[in-house]
This record gives sequence, C-alpha cells and structure tokens, in this order.
Amino acid sequence: MKRIGVTGHRSIPREAHDHVLASMRAAFRGFDGSVEALSSLAVGADQLFADLALAHGAQLTVVIPSGDYEACFADGAELSRYRALKARAVREVRLDYPHSTDEAYFAAGAYIADHCDRLIAVWDGRPARGLGGTGDIVTYARGLGRPVTVIWRDGVERG
Repeated sequence: MKRIGVTGHRSIPREAHDHVLASMRAAFRGFDGSVEALSSLAVGADQLFADLALAHGAQLTVVIPSGDYEACFADGAELSRYRALKARAVREVRLDYPHSTDEAYFAAGAYIADHCDRLIAVWDGRPARGLGGTGDIVTYARGLGRPVTVIWRDGVERG
C-alpha cells in the first residue's frame, strides 16, 4: 500500500485554490492501487487533501496532535467538517500532547512525514510562522530523504 501524507497552509488564497485542487487530484492519479492518506485534518490544505483522498478511494488515517485539538477550530462549521472527515477515517493516531501547542503540531507533521512514502506540501515556499508550520515539516521530510511534492501557484502571496 502506498502512503501519501499532507502538510500545508490553513489559509489558501482564492487565486491559488483551483490550482491546489487540480495538483492534488493529479498527485492521487499518479498512485495506482491501494493508497493510505495521512492528514491532521486542519482547516485548509489538510481537509482538501482528505476530501480528495476519500473521493479517490484512499483509506484515511487521521493524526490528532493533542487532546484538545477540537478547540482549535474557529467555529461550528469548521468543527463539523473536521468531525465528518474524522468519522470516515479507517485509523486514528492520537499523540500524547494534552494541549495544542507548536510542539504538538510539529510532532503530528513529523509523524506524517515519518510514515508516508511521499509528502504533499501546499506551501508558498516561505519559512514557517511558528514551530510545526509547513516549512518546518517540508524541511523535516526532506531531511529524511522523503520525496516532497510542493503545490503552490506562482505569484500568489499568502495573507
């Protein structure tokens, strides 16, 4: 079974959204046979990835960074979407962090990088804004020698 993980920005500008979706679809088409998709289901890239993975018949593994992770979702709609995707997962990995800290987010991203064959990174190429951000996870995965597919639309700035 091939394993594809994701890391990416929570905020994807509108002008990059269609490009990100098309590139993610293309990444899934490149995998024949059974696929396991690993995601923390954060708003943005993680949830887009999970939706596409499920649509392509992948088995979803959810990596939960902390005991209070659900409190990180800004509103009821975000939380409902998270719970709906989580309910469709075939496996859930819960990390031992009680609170959602930068360290917990880094650990979740590192877990995904450690357990995937390829990492999809929805990343603008800039340094992470805090420990565990997309740039940190890309650097970590590359340090492992993990193949990383970076998806971003040239010329688009993240807010």
